Amino acid sequence: MNRRDFLPSALAVPAALAQQQTRKRRNIIFILTDDHRYDALGFMKAQEWLETPHLDSLAREGVHLTNAFVTTALCSPSRASILTGKYAHKHGIIDNNTAIPKGTRYFPELLQRAGYKTGFFGKFHMGGESDAPQPGFDRWVSFRGQGTYLPSPNGLNVDGKKVPQKGHITDELTDYTLDWLKSLKREQPYFIYLSHKAVHADFFPAERHKGKYKGKEFKFPKSMAPAAPSQLRPMWVQNQRNSWHGMEFPYHSDLDIADYYRQYAETLAGVDDSMGRILDALRERGDLDSTLIVYMGDNGFAFGEHGLIDKRTAYEESMRVPLLARCPELFGKGKKLESVVANVDIMPTFLEAAGVTAPSGGDGASWLPLASGKQVPWRTELLYEYFWERNFPQTPTMHALRGDRYKFIRYQGIWDVDELYDLKEDPAEMQNLILSPAHQQTVTQMRNKLFEILEKTGGMQMALYPDRGGVSYRRNPKASHAADFPPDFYTPPPRRRQ
Repeated sequence: MNRRDFLPSALAVPAALAQQQTRKRRNIIFILTDDHRYDALGFMKAQEWLETPHLDSLAREGVHLTNAFVTTALCSPSRASILTGKYAHKHGIIDNNTAIPKGTRYFPELLQRAGYKTGFFGKFHMGGESDAPQPGFDRWVSFRGQGTYLPSPNGLNVDGKKVPQKGHITDELTDYTLDWLKSLKREQPYFIYLSHKAVHADFFPAERHKGKYKGKEFKFPKSMAPAAPSQLRPMWVQNQRNSWHGMEFPYHSDLDIADYYRQYAETLAGVDDSMGRILDALRERGDLDSTLIVYMGDNGFAFGEHGLIDKRTAYEESMRVPLLARCPELFGKGKKLESVVANVDIMPTFLEAAGVTAPSGGDGASWLPLASGKQVPWRTELLYEYFWERNFPQTPTMHALRGDRYKFIRYQGIWDVDELYDLKEDPAEMQNLILSPAHQQTVTQMRNKLFEILEKTGGMQMALYPDRGGVSYRRNPKASHAADFPPDFYTPPPRRRQ
């Protein structure tokens, strides 16, 4: 079966099925941020000085899903997985340049059929530079590509019309969101998708937050140091240290990682303000405790882990994201849910909250029963995938299986070692166990399971698209040179027969 056989999507279901309601139609607000790593929250204390009081309140008054992941740590594929409930190899959006395959359907269309008013505000960014309104949304406010933090000539697209951007994008998107919310009648069920540009690089905080964390000491990650041979770090990872996505030559500059994180944190402060405004608006409207509010990142972001920056990899800092949910009428306060959940679960979760039957063919499941404390069958491992981009050739194609305890990472098309980590004993992923004699059974089991999932979901074929954009291939001649093969690769030559 070809991957494009999946594109006419099971979302194209009869309206009667879409309107089948099994419970109260919850109002739903989904806030998605860009490049927000899982531990960049005040209550997580990854950096003692980071403050996110309104996001912290979501965890305190709702559920913190502590093991939330994306199935591809890249903007467009991750966002497409959110809207379709499918892996990237199914929906076909595997990079940031590929156009949306014709026939792709998004779950807000099902909400519309069920009587919801739907609004999209922010970054859509799936293929090309178009900011045109997309199916499934009654209200549309977006921008081309990544957009800009401050006003630029491109401006905004508001329901198909070009409108100037007036201020900092985080604040302005929140303004548009709340204005639309106020226009809705009290009895009208609604779905709001607020998709922030923040905290995407280059980080640019609102004026009121500039310098908020100046001079604060950044705690560097343990895995940033060059690995010892015994740690068996892949060669491509060692080589990426001196690259566009490495700490020795970040974005081909002399960027200071600590300053970069402080700017990131200051930009995030605007997102936290936005969350506070949304909570206040819902409280004033009388919808606060009945509305399902979900906050999530579209992928993580590394700040020196393994000597790398940015995302794309299968390491925790890249694929793990914050996920917070609040709805006192559905689940209690201050709960932690440790089950492995993912971006492909967002669609079925929201459809269940809306009383709409989820179509078949998806790769996720609703986590509402888990958040409510119910014992239901759940995954024991999650598939991760990333496909090589010519724009950033330093990161190879990879597939990973992330279990409750172990993570197996397999690389495609390179002469290197795969990886296995014991996440319980080694949460920083510093000791690769792929060649450990004691773990060979685990390696075999996880490798087999990985291919079993790929077989079942149609993931055994890889897409090939024309080259687009530039190539970030340069290295710093004053930084580290190419890595040597692992010692295990050097075996004595066979003895000649006499």
